[in-house]
Amino acid sequence: MDPREKNDEAVLPLTGHLEEFRRRLIYCLIALTLASGASYAYIEDIIAFISAPAGKLYFMQPAEVFFSYLHTAVFTGFLVTMPVWAFQLWCFIRPALTDKERHWVLFFVPAAVLLFYGGMAFSYFLVLPAAIQFFMDFSSPSLQPMFSLSAYLSFFMSFTLPFGLAFELPLVLLILSRLGLVTPQGLRRKRKAFIVLDFIFAAVISPTGDAFTQTMIAVPVLILYEGSIWIMKWLDRNGPAEP
Repeated sequence: MDPREKNDEAVLPLTGHLEEFRRRLIYCLIALTLASGASYAYIEDIIAFISAPAGKLYFMQPAEVFFSYLHTAVFTGFLVTMPVWAFQLWCFIRPALTDKERHWVLFFVPAAVLLFYGGMAFSYFLVLPAAIQFFMDFSSPSLQPMFSLSAYLSFFMSFTLPFGLAFELPLVLLILSRLGLVTPQGLRRKRKAFIVLDFIFAAVISPTGDAFTQTMIAVPVLILYEGSIWIMKWLDRNGPAEP
């Protein structure tokens, strides 16, 4: 008998699944609201941390500070509650999974959250300061930088989020490998094609579109690609064949 058949929750009618999804979503939104409110209480410290690579910021419109604080609080709240979203996703899909599938999901879901955090941290501490310095070098005695609060926050979010997504690559490749859709040998053979696609991907998600930023995004992704091949080879030798 399929282990999933032992759990009555796995055979709920469609309305039951929709109600369960609604309940989990409400939990997530409550957590997001609380985290955003808590973030707003410390918003000046958060803004100081975010703006550290750029230095002093300015506001150009009367309501710019309020709305920038609000957007930043929600953004921070979402980042803080990502484990909550992941846990609620796990609770929603768990009844329909076999024991072996649960084992893999318990690995993949936390790993996805950690990789996303790792990508954003990599971007903030290593790539963002270099990118800002690169653009600052184009200033001149007649052209001095003056970053507005809203413009910089938009740049920050559009710069760091793609790195968080890009760092999910090893997990995506590992899932495809466990499903038998890709192999380490196949990925090695298609390395040149991946490099081309990597730079196209970097051009699409780059907030500025310049070659420097594209390279700063593409190179770490390529390193992750190579690392994924080695991990897949190790799992093929030592791990279970598939979930």
